[in-house]
Amino acid sequence: MAADEPTLIRQLYRTPPDRFVVARDAAVAEARRAGDVAAARRIAGWKRPTVAAWLVNLLALDRPELVADLGPLAEALRTAQRDLKGGRLRELSAQRRGLVAALVAEVRRIAADIPDGPPVARLPLAEVEATLHAALADTEVAGQVRSGRLLRAVHHSGFGEVPRPQLRLVTGGAAGEATGGGAEAASVPEREVDRGGGRRARDERAAARAARAERAKRRRALDRELVAARAAQRQAERELDGAATAEREGIDALDRIERELAELERRRAGAEQELSRAKLARRAAERTLTAARRRTGEVEGVIEAADAEEGDATAGGGEAD
Repeated sequence: MAADEPTLIRQLYRTPPDRFVVARDAAVAEARRAGDVAAARRIAGWKRPTVAAWLVNLLALDRPELVADLGPLAEALRTAQRDLKGGRLRELSAQRRGLVAALVAEVRRIAADIPDGPPVARLPLAEVEATLHAALADTEVAGQVRSGRLLRAVHHSGFGEVPRPQLRLVTGGAAGEATGGGAEAASVPEREVDRGGGRRARDERAAARAARAERAKRRRALDRELVAARAAQRQAERELDGAATAEREGIDALDRIERELAELERRRAGAEQELSRAKLARRAAERTLTAARRRTGEVEGVIEAADAEEGDATAGGGEAD
């Protein structure tokens, strides 16, 4: 049983959530019948995913090479953010949006091919998109996504690691404690210690303010990017709705044409039958006409012979007189 567990995991986590529990319980029962109590216990512990998590699992299980692209891009984004490389970060952010949009489109396609799956129009694709963004920001989430056993959608606030300044406030008293209170510390004038501590405190406060300002600047840039991304998402959703409507209309038109073709085929078959019967009737009429012509010729020959005999008889009687 253990050798089949990877296959069983794949089958179960590709199963639509509304049928997951039934399929899992059947697998548990089968393991028990096989006498593999440990496997039955493990399988019974597998949890049902939400619909959004199931969609992400489909992507990880069916297209792992696409999910693998999340790792390098996430690392590049984290590096660019740590290094405060604005141009590189904007370039990678555009790549991130493109990759996530492509993955969501692939999720839609895969889900549409699942027999008896949820209607495509009702899929929680926004939660799938949020989870993929979270995977790009959090290595732990990325690992869960790659496993194909995600249980629920994940939302991430912000993106990536936020560098924090390492601040340390050193006062004169702290400096004295650090030196153990020995003779060297006692030899330093108290005012110099206080002035040095004050300068360090001011420098640290200035560094903290600069870090806060940089974080605020990044947040404003990300907020603008979020607004643009949401606008692009709404536009894409409108385009998708239009394309879906056009697709449905195309399907309806094709159905009508196929019905018309079926009716024409039926009429063609009937016309071919009528034509066959007409050909048979023509051939029968031709045979009848040939027989009638032959009979006409025969009768005409008999009449001509009879007329000839009568003429001969008339001529012979005249001579006898």
